[in-house]
Amino acid sequence: MSSPAERRTVVAAGGVVWRPADGDGIEVAVVHRARYDDWSLPKGKLDAGEHPLQAACREVVEETGLEVVAGRRCPTTRYVVDGAPKRVDYWAMRCVGGSFVANDEVDELRWLPPEEAAAQVTHDHDRLVVTDAARTDVPREVAVLLVRHGRAGSKQEFDGPDDLRPLDAKGRRQAQRLAGALPFFSPAAVASAPPLRCRSTVEPLAGFVGLGVHDRPEFGEECFAEDPQTTLTALERLLGPGAEGITVLCSQGGVIPSLLQALGVHGHGVPGLPPPAAKGSVWALGGRRGALVADYYRDFEPDPDAPSQA
Repeated sequence: MSSPAERRTVVAAGGVVWRPADGDGIEVAVVHRARYDDWSLPKGKLDAGEHPLQAACREVVEETGLEVVAGRRCPTTRYVVDGAPKRVDYWAMRCVGGSFVANDEVDELRWLPPEEAAAQVTHDHDRLVVTDAARTDVPREVAVLLVRHGRAGSKQEFDGPDDLRPLDAKGRRQAQRLAGALPFFSPAAVASAPPLRCRSTVEPLAGFVGLGVHDRPEFGEECFAEDPQTTLTALERLLGPGAEGITVLCSQGGVIPSLLQALGVHGHGVPGLPPPAAKGSVWALGGRRGALVADYYRDFEPDPDAPSQA
């Protein structure tokens, strides 16, 4: 018999669904699962081909009937079930509509203040996630999805102005993946630096959510090199309290790491190490310097431990 370490990890995802309460407080949704007779957070296993974010939002809708907007990442929990290792990725999710109807998986939902929700859930690993979602030192929501354009082949092999270099086949696939994942954040605006490869990276997303792509030349490498402070100020305005909704912003590799470092983000948390910005990647940002959410998504490919697609 194989040991837990040798067994394939069971992957699941879910959400800490919250809504505003009196004053500056929040309430958290906890659910009762009749099959296990426990109180938990809404979650479920990944389907074939899913990224955990997609699975988390799907499972929350299926189990609660609530409409949600994804926010910052919450802690990942790891434990063993029936001898197999299990990993559950969580996101804070603001409730924006819908209503609960009892179903085969969940027969009751309660809205509780975080302290009561933490006491209500059956398992310690859920308690940890609820406590994290209730933090007030960083926001639960994000304001900017900072995208690096998808792959566009070799600059040296392209016969034409570099700003017109198009996405290659992998870059187009990356753009489609972004179009499938970023709507869970409910973006209100889509913007791009001047190069065609930047605009082409977010055009599928813009089409999917019914938005146009706004030109933001200050986020291109040329303008950034001439006046980096103007670019940083523009990003801080998008992150500021007066910003209206979430902005998807596609920029370039010569811009993104420097902007992030100016906001206090370091690669792997090591001061002085540039933050990663792979082609087709996304930084989900919220808050301000000193109280910043900065979640890095290397890509939105299917989770390697998710079931294989037929």
